[in-house]
Amino acid sequence: MKRLFDMSHGFLVLLVLALPMLLVALAVRLTSPGPALYWSDRVGRDNRIFKMPKFRTMRIDTPTVATHLLTDPSRYLTPIGAFLRKTSLDELPQLWSILKGDMSFVGPRPALYNQHDLIALRTERGAHHLTPGLTGWAQINGRDELPIPVKVEFDVYYLQHCSFMLDLRILVMTFYKVLRSEGVKH
Repeated sequence: MKRLFDMSHGFLVLLVLALPMLLVALAVRLTSPGPALYWSDRVGRDNRIFKMPKFRTMRIDTPTVATHLLTDPSRYLTPIGAFLRKTSLDELPQLWSILKGDMSFVGPRPALYNQHDLIALRTERGAHHLTPGLTGWAQINGRDELPIPVKVEFDVYYLQHCSFMLDLRILVMTFYKVLRSEGVKH
C-alpha cells in the first residue's frame, strides 16, 4: 500500500510541480557555475547506497560532508542556496528517487554515505531496514537541530509505530513546518 501511495502521489506531485522545478533549475544554473542538480551518494534501505538528486545549493568546490561538519557552511552557499534550503525547494528532485523506489514520501532521511555514526546507530537499532523518506518523524520533531542519537530515537519510534495514519500525520506536519521554515539550518 505504501509503495502504491508513493507511486501515484509521486507522479501527481511531479506533474503539478514540473514547471516550478524547471524554474528552480534555471535559477540555479543562472546564479552559479555548475549543474542544477547535485547527485549525492546516500544510504538507503538495508544500507544500500543510491544516488539521490537535490537542487544544488552549495558551490561545486564544497567538501562532500554533512553540512553540520563544515566550519562555515554559509560561505559555500550559492546566491540562492539559503532560499532553496529555507523553503525546502532543494528537495523536490527527490521525487525521482521516490518514483524509482529508492525513497518513500515518509521514512528516515537518507544518511550521507560517510555519516558513519548515524549509519551505525540506525543499523544497531534496526532502523536501517526502513526505506528512507523525503520527510520523517525526526524532520517534524526538530530536523537539522537534532543530535544524531536523538534522530535515531525518532527513527526507531517510526519503525515501531509506522502506519498509514502516522505517515499522513507526518506529511501534514511537514507541510506546516516547511511553510514556517522550522528546524532548517542554512
